[in-house]
Amino acid sequence: MREAVVAQVKALDRMGLNRAASGNVSARLDADRVLVTPSAVTAAELEPEMLALMALDDPDGGWEGPLKPSSEWRFHLDLLRARPELGAVVHTHAPFSTILAIARRPIPAIHYMIAAFGGPEIRVAGYARFGTPELSAEVVAAMEGRLGCLMANHGMLTAAGDLTRAVWLAGELEALAHQYVHLLQIGGGHVLSDAEIAETAAAFSGYGVHGRRS
Repeated sequence: MREAVVAQVKALDRMGLNRAASGNVSARLDADRVLVTPSAVTAAELEPEMLALMALDDPDGGWEGPLKPSSEWRFHLDLLRARPELGAVVHTHAPFSTILAIARRPIPAIHYMIAAFGGPEIRVAGYARFGTPELSAEVVAAMEGRLGCLMANHGMLTAAGDLTRAVWLAGELEALAHQYVHLLQIGGGHVLSDAEIAETAAAFSGYGVHGRRS
């Protein structure tokens, strides 16, 4: 699992979704423990032994390892605690997602792939300073019934049953953000209805887009 986390962090860097030491990733190791990427370490420098091991039920953020976990550890643990079906969380500062997060503009159903996130809109979590309980509460609320959200004046977040899927969703969310930013520049476009997105979600259930678990 440590090697898988490192490989996916490096993949996020190659995809241009994170730069230098921005963003963070977590993955359930077992029922009670979570691996979290360390603070202020670039993707190029990251090694498996650098990941912090954290107890899911520890509200004080205690960890085992040579380096302290990301300053954003709180929303990782809170989200995984609140959503037992989730196995991994990915947070990035991807450019187009961050543009929309700064504008505090949710992404409507401009493309059917939004159904992969559990609903007809990508919500924007309210702003609070990084690393705070307030930010964690905003993220958990925005992610209710969803697998992705924007974070006001900050970035984006995705989560899924396994790490590979959470990273895939991060790429899909950035693609939606890229499309929407450019769509706004030409005056907007057609938004699919809730019924059309529900129909797509039902079709995904037999296609492999939903439901994959580690």
